[in-house]
Amino acid sequence: MEHLLNHQVKTIEISGIRKFFNMVSKEEDIVSLTIGQPDFTTPEHIKEAAINALHKNRTTYTTNAGIPELRRAIANYYESSYQVSYQPETEIIVTTGASQAIDIVFRTILNPGDEVIMPGPIYPGYEPLVTLACGKVVHVDTTNQQFKLTKEALLQAITPKTKCVVLPYPSNPTGASFTATELKALVDVLKDKNIFILADEIYSELSFDYDHVSIASFKEVSDRTIVINGVSKSHSMTGFRIGYVLAPSWITTHLLKVHQYNVSCASSISQYAALEALTNGLNDSSKMRMEYQTRRDYVYQRLIEMGLEVNKPNGAFYFFPKFPLKNMTSFALGVDLVRKGKVALVPGDSFSPIGQGYMRLSYAYDKITLEEGLNRLERYLQNNDLEGGIQ
Repeated sequence: MEHLLNHQVKTIEISGIRKFFNMVSKEEDIVSLTIGQPDFTTPEHIKEAAINALHKNRTTYTTNAGIPELRRAIANYYESSYQVSYQPETEIIVTTGASQAIDIVFRTILNPGDEVIMPGPIYPGYEPLVTLACGKVVHVDTTNQQFKLTKEALLQAITPKTKCVVLPYPSNPTGASFTATELKALVDVLKDKNIFILADEIYSELSFDYDHVSIASFKEVSDRTIVINGVSKSHSMTGFRIGYVLAPSWITTHLLKVHQYNVSCASSISQYAALEALTNGLNDSSKMRMEYQTRRDYVYQRLIEMGLEVNKPNGAFYFFPKFPLKNMTSFALGVDLVRKGKVALVPGDSFSPIGQGYMRLSYAYDKITLEEGLNRLERYLQNNDLEGGIQ
């Protein structure tokens, strides 16, 4: 009876990241640099807030949009950090992770056949959600532009069917981000067009060489910008599953309907933990950010010494080096790295076909793990002719 299932569901696949991670987990003596999971523990005061919420029996449904205290904390955070103002009562929805926030956005704004522009390579979690909402993804190759969507490339990609542009920055998998000047160039393209901007800013607190700028701070496009964020990466709270969506009230009014019928509300216990993170834990990410920057600089130097073509990322905790592949795919290289090199990186084609020839390396690991993984990668490159193919 499988033919009776929703044909859109049958066309999507499990994330290439997860498929590769699951394959690697069965191997022995592997150093895995694959998953974007912070290796820091959740700060103690946040865990205590969750425990206290349990003891105080805060275990019931909350309002659909989230507890008012948390929405006020989110509003204060965005105002002080990124100079963007949102009304907590009408313009903020707390979601079950950033992924659910992205899902309700696409299901709210897309009609069948609408096009969504995405700069590639890009995190694989967006495209299946567009497909499920009966939209169409238009990938824009950014590999020759330091992995950044440019004004010229955006103009070329826009058609009468364009409904949304996705701007995930700092980027997973490349770590690329935008300066205010670079964002302004995109704003100039979009300000007179009826196109939504979905800004996924989940890594905003992990910016190194220059501060994160939210495109929502540009008044010319603030009325059509939908911001996604959360506490998973900034406070190492991935398992708490708290994200949030920020948008003008005329948009959130409809987002809330989809959210309500999807999950009712985010976990009450997790909401109180997130409240602690965004009130008394605003500086928690500073220590993590400093350590990630130290790791970034170390990994960058090692990759350059190996002779790999690689951009130095400004944020998140990923590198996306290019490998000299002529007779093999990124996936084949990933398998061979595991088999011969005993080190795992995520194949670049997991991040759209544009990622072919690249591999994603996560440096959300301690220095010892990174050093051993890079040593193994270096030995593999010294002992294998990638241009000649797998032997």
